Amino acid sequence: MSKHWRKRLVGLGGIGATLGWSVPAHAHAFGQRYDLPVPLWLYLAGAGAAVALSFAAVGLFVRSNPGLHAYPRLNLLRWRGGRFLAHPFTLFVVKLFALGVFVLVILTGYLGNQNPIRNVTPTMVWIIWWVGLAFVSPLLGNLWALINPWKISFAWAEALYRRFRPGEKLSAHHSYPRWLGVWPGVILFVAFAWAELVWDGSVVPLKLSFAATVYSLITWFGMFLFGREQWLRNGEAFSVAFGILARFAPTEVRVRNPAVCQTCSSVEYGSTECGHKDEGCVNCYECFNRADESDREWNLRPPAVGLIRDGGVPLSMVVFVLLVLSTVTFDGFTETPPWVKIVFSFYNSFQWMGGYEGPLISTLGLVGFPVLFLGIYFIFCALMATASDNRLSTGKMASLFVFSLVPIAIAYHLSHNLSFLLVQGQGIIRIASDPFGFGWDLLGTAQYRINIGLIGARFIWFTSVIAIVLGHIISVYLAHVMALRAMRERKPALRSQYPMLVLMVIYTVVSLWILAQPIVETAPAG
Repeated sequence: MSKHWRKRLVGLGGIGATLGWSVPAHAHAFGQRYDLPVPLWLYLAGAGAAVALSFAAVGLFVRSNPGLHAYPRLNLLRWRGGRFLAHPFTLFVVKLFALGVFVLVILTGYLGNQNPIRNVTPTMVWIIWWVGLAFVSPLLGNLWALINPWKISFAWAEALYRRFRPGEKLSAHHSYPRWLGVWPGVILFVAFAWAELVWDGSVVPLKLSFAATVYSLITWFGMFLFGREQWLRNGEAFSVAFGILARFAPTEVRVRNPAVCQTCSSVEYGSTECGHKDEGCVNCYECFNRADESDREWNLRPPAVGLIRDGGVPLSMVVFVLLVLSTVTFDGFTETPPWVKIVFSFYNSFQWMGGYEGPLISTLGLVGFPVLFLGIYFIFCALMATASDNRLSTGKMASLFVFSLVPIAIAYHLSHNLSFLLVQGQGIIRIASDPFGFGWDLLGTAQYRINIGLIGARFIWFTSVIAIVLGHIISVYLAHVMALRAMRERKPALRSQYPMLVLMVIYTVVSLWILAQPIVETAPAG
């Protein structure tokens, strides 16, 4: 979460009392001081050893390649409760509520009190929506695919257009170029990350609503140009991001009849995401919406199986996954003493910019982190290719194994933002009664006080350690399974994972080290 949000918005009052403590913290995922019971290096060594031992266990016991679709599933639509939740009327109410909240957030930004503590827009955007959905997507499922307000509004506009112009389409339906991949999503996600981590206007309701309006126009234009599902699949940054995280989730939607996929736009585009000759397609919402009720499934499944793939992904998707991982790491790193030293070392060189030197340095860091992650990842992929006797090229390695890094991104997001969501997120209870900041008390909760003792620093630290270690262990397992599937021989597959193991251990140690640093100011005074 943005340092502007943590250190400026919360310092204005109310929520600010929660983070305004002046004592140094010994773990920057939370604002309280917590002295580790043993030296930090013991935690780091133990976590790295746990990841290494998990690799040995996986290599010893996982000898076959589990089928891509051969995992246990439980169809929730067989039960009355599942059918109620998936009923068209229930979904309509949820969509209507989501669209109403979106419109409210835009209006409160334009018309409401511009004090970010008293206006619902910043809290709703940065805490409830971005942090909250990034938790919900991997832990429960792709809720964003249901409540995306741009998707809902465009779909309803299409339906209304067809009522007045039968047989005609609202969208121009130009063919989406295959070479374009998810590059539009990459560019828009970089812009979003910059707004979150660098932009001073990220906590100003009016500026935030204006930015949301601009993004809305880009999204609606993309859907008009290429079709709703094609743009959501490739150009709408949050559909791509939450879709990647939701691959880890223990739920899926599935269409049993593969024939439904024959007219899916993703098949026309050449994607391998939709359709399987025996099992149908998974998490293709275009096919799910068109399928007969008898062909639909809403399943419980083992976590993380959605990250196992038959083939690779385009370079643009490799960059997107590494972008998600690197930006959340950069967010954490900007609150550590080493980042302050970096800022000060460059500060004097940029003073001629008259106050813009801070954002410039942060922007360079934001751009540099993904480039650094991409370079390191491809170096290790080259080592993996060499270790496996070049069974696969470096590019194929990068394309095949990038989704195995997703559990790490999820674990770090959870560790970095759990206390923020559970403590600062309580602010929505108060602001919901007075979203415009006009002094209302619509729900009787305007006097609610945040409970800063809801969770303790000790709990957050150990939760973070467990999450990061488990995330890396799951990544080790996924990478091993995908290596077995791709190479079909155990020895080269195992050798290919030695460099990946080194990368996982290093990143485990670095992640915990970042979380253990005290939160410090990241801009020079004056």
